[in-house]
Amino acid sequence: MALFNSSNPTLQEKTFRDTQIEGVSTGDEMSANGTLNKLGILFLLMGASTLFSWNQVYQGSNPVPMMMIGVFGGLGLAIVLMIKKQWAHIIAPAYAVLEGLFVGSISALFNMQLKGLPMQAVALTLLVVLVMFLIYRYKIIKVTGRFRQVITIATVAIAVFYLIQWLTYSFGGSAIGASITNSTTPLSIGFSIVVTALAAFNLLLDFDTVEKGVEMRAPKYMEWYCAFGLLVTIVWLYLEILRLLSKLQRN
Repeated sequence: MALFNSSNPTLQEKTFRDTQIEGVSTGDEMSANGTLNKLGILFLLMGASTLFSWNQVYQGSNPVPMMMIGVFGGLGLAIVLMIKKQWAHIIAPAYAVLEGLFVGSISALFNMQLKGLPMQAVALTLLVVLVMFLIYRYKIIKVTGRFRQVITIATVAIAVFYLIQWLTYSFGGSAIGASITNSTTPLSIGFSIVVTALAAFNLLLDFDTVEKGVEMRAPKYMEWYCAFGLLVTIVWLYLEILRLLSKLQRN
């Protein structure tokens, strides 16, 4: 039976199992504080990139190229990083910069329509991260095998749904299920609440995964890798909160 699992594809048990001997043999092992420090660095890099793309949009630049570079460039780096975890100290910062291009561009577009919305989303995202950490820290919700399984299945289902939406929009000009994801109906708002909650619950799995990685004495470079995985979940949470708030304000 697996020791732990995460619906975040970057944070899985096999990720650490394959590196256990490296950490023990070098004596240079990952720590929770080290992972938190690396996450802070990634946030600073993403923040700088976010401000850059935000300013570019407000100066009249087309946001689409930056969004595409952020999405597909980030996806490419994420795939490479999942294969070459030893390069995490280089790839994770580069990913944070590319992610900032996307986040800044889309946030600026939302801000043009609903002034101040991104700042509200940032504040709520940080609050949710803190609350979920406290919930995990004090075992208010225990990360059991059944809990992991339910969250993983739900996350994969949402990912497949979003992929189908993107494909139908790209090739057919109309996204399937757009009335559920993009409208301001009670059903659409309810959908956003569920997906936002799912993203938040993924943080519990990520915290548990990092803790288990420390227990398994993973090598030091896994701090960068785990910080990258946490960044992925937190950005997803922010985007879902941003979408939810926009629906509520337009309703």
